[in-house]
Amino acid sequence: MTASQRLLKKSNKSALQMEMRGKSIVLISALIIISATIAITIFLGTKGLQAFFNNGVSIYEFLTSTNWNPTNAESPAYGALPFIIGSFAVTILSALIAAPLGIGGAIFMTEIAPSWGKKILQPVIELLVGIPSVVYGFIGLSVLVPFLRDTVGGQGFSLLAGMIVLSIMILPTVTSIATDAMSSLPKGLRESSYAIGATRWQTIWRVLIPAAMPTLLTAVVLGMARAFGEALAVQMVIGNVRTLPSAITDPSATLTTIITLNMGHTTFGSVENNVLWSLALILLAMSFIFIILIRYLSSRRQF
Repeated sequence: MTASQRLLKKSNKSALQMEMRGKSIVLISALIIISATIAITIFLGTKGLQAFFNNGVSIYEFLTSTNWNPTNAESPAYGALPFIIGSFAVTILSALIAAPLGIGGAIFMTEIAPSWGKKILQPVIELLVGIPSVVYGFIGLSVLVPFLRDTVGGQGFSLLAGMIVLSIMILPTVTSIATDAMSSLPKGLRESSYAIGATRWQTIWRVLIPAAMPTLLTAVVLGMARAFGEALAVQMVIGNVRTLPSAITDPSATLTTIITLNMGHTTFGSVENNVLWSLALILLAMSFIFIILIRYLSSRRQF
């Protein structure tokens, strides 16, 4: 065997070992992620159902009652409807603000001013992503709540304050994904539209946005998923009351805020603690629904 053949054999053996090592690392990483997800799901499912099957809490009362008073020793009440409605309300309202702003920013960066618009907006978006949620909450508590109290009325702590804070927090998510969606559209769509005499706005409105609609909706749903699970910033501005809000300026509470406020004051294994796990189980179920919706929208993508 010549020297070149020995070197080639050694090189092939080394490459094969690296190939096997790389596959093993990737496989172990994937198994850890899958195992962690399954373990969290089983743990949350087990803990979340204990309140209903071990402690006798009514599922119907839990989902439909507005009376939440788990610390009442004589007649404790576990109605989570105000927090469920509060979570959905603040999530949907924040998406109504963030969706047009984010998609509009994406259109500006990719279609209106593609050369310099992205250089201005992209650093701003990255800066918003890097700000911790507690800072958003602190700014909302110090600036937004007093402003709403003086201009809109009420206490300032309200669904409106939570909606504004959350819309700013999810804006980078919506804008980034919408920008990628608009950028990935084939140039032939634009050229064909211009070739038949369409204006730039007609091209954007009637050609590009419908073509990118599945991904744009995915961006909005991803933003809603983040908004639904946000706790700290919302907790600082929403008011954290147990009653149903009758107006957008009323204080409210969400599933996450009630969990974070009460989890540290309950005994592990008590009825109140198990009910809080039930609230967490609702959050997990909503996360699964958001993921299914995102995968459905992604499957409809044509480009």
